[in-house]
Amino acid sequence: MQTLARPKLRDQAAEQIKQYIVTHRLVPGDRLPTETQLAATLGVSRLSVREATKALEFLGIVKSKTGVGLSVGRIDMTRVAGHLGFHAGLLDVDPRELIETRVIRETGVRPHVALRMARDPTIETRLRELAEGFRMARDLRSWIEQDIEFHRTILEAGGLKPLMAFGDLLNVFFRRFR
Repeated sequence: MQTLARPKLRDQAAEQIKQYIVTHRLVPGDRLPTETQLAATLGVSRLSVREATKALEFLGIVKSKTGVGLSVGRIDMTRVAGHLGFHAGLLDVDPRELIETRVIRETGVRPHVALRMARDPTIETRLRELAEGFRMARDLRSWIEQDIEFHRTILEAGGLKPLMAFGDLLNVFFRRFR
């Protein structure tokens, strides 16, 4: 029989703080309760709250400023994606699965891209320029940079921010694959 792992108080506190942000529909810049208030609300020590807010601050979810207190931040997707690179699931990703994932993602965004292209012809011009860049690439590194920019631009052209964030996370897998 295996011993059950107990969640750490700081992890539970971090989850509750994230839930507080969602429940209260807070946006970046909005103030959060003080550490003391959070500790009393959550029924944990101020140290547990501080550890939780430091972890959330590292990801950009919370901002802490001396003399001002805690506020809601913006998630730093680059930082998050960088840490995903160490995930064990990345070590044995099948390249075909990556390509299929990209195809599904971009097939799904295609109607949104088409609608936005109809209103803004510069989107099509930009995609054509990027596609031409593949022919101009003289080495593998240049081709890879062109590939990243092309597929990111497709997602941006769709205008769906959650899908763009998901695309940034998937790029961790593609970087490992390349």
